[in-house]
Amino acid sequence: MTDIETLTLPDSRLLDYRVSGPADGVPLVFHHGTPGSVLPITDLEEAAHARGLRFVTYSRAGYGGSGRNAGRRVVDVVPDIQAVLAAIGAESAVVAGWSGGGPHSLASAARLPGVKAALVIAGVAPYGRPDLDFLAGMGDDNLDEFGAALESEAAVRTYLDKAREGLVDVAPGDIVREMASLLPDVDRAVLTDRYADEQAANFREALRVSADGWIDDDLAFITDWGFDLDEIDVPTFLWQGTADLMVPVSHGRWFEQHLPRATVTILPDEGHPSISLGAVDAMLDQLVAAAGL
Repeated sequence: MTDIETLTLPDSRLLDYRVSGPADGVPLVFHHGTPGSVLPITDLEEAAHARGLRFVTYSRAGYGGSGRNAGRRVVDVVPDIQAVLAAIGAESAVVAGWSGGGPHSLASAARLPGVKAALVIAGVAPYGRPDLDFLAGMGDDNLDEFGAALESEAAVRTYLDKAREGLVDVAPGDIVREMASLLPDVDRAVLTDRYADEQAANFREALRVSADGWIDDDLAFITDWGFDLDEIDVPTFLWQGTADLMVPVSHGRWFEQHLPRATVTILPDEGHPSISLGAVDAMLDQLVAAAGL
């Protein structure tokens, strides 16, 4: 396994990133969920390598060892990823994002030079759109979390500092208990064995310093993202499950109406983590074919 590397960005913030796979492969830049970190999910990493791609992960600003970028918008991820690609000598890439990484994948598709295609897995849709009830269908923990974010930064900090206590040292077997209101049976079934180990490690790494990245993600999701969806002119693929309690299927349906050039796949009875595992090969086959790789 390639070690985590640290990049000093032009504004002097540090950014943790990690690269694995064939040195001559086009990078697949993966935008992790909320909360999340540079640590990879092996199933996705191996699927990328099998298709000749380098697999690039990073910790978004405020997570793990990556310095906070207070007040960041979703679009502000673009120069950070541009710096990572420059550091590894890549002129083009494909991008993917799961959950809270979905908006950041779309930002990359809109604004990051050299992006050939984009994938969004159960990604969050924009808040405040008249034809989307953003909170409808979410589990209780998400209702409380976004309720706090909509109240104020101070309120969401209080809420997430408390939530961090349950995840910063979480054991794999405790994830279901900590996230019970957000996990239908189909998701509980996959949170076992290696995947549970990797998710627990991801939470621990994400939150080991503070909850800043989580707080800043939530605030970024409910404010203007800083780019327009109609800027996206590369092939884009969105996957969503109907049983998802973290990002309800209504978000995927909204994208289906507002990203007319995107290919949207809605899978019945799939949840939030379950879809990210069960459909990974089909997702990456789409992405690679569309990028001409």
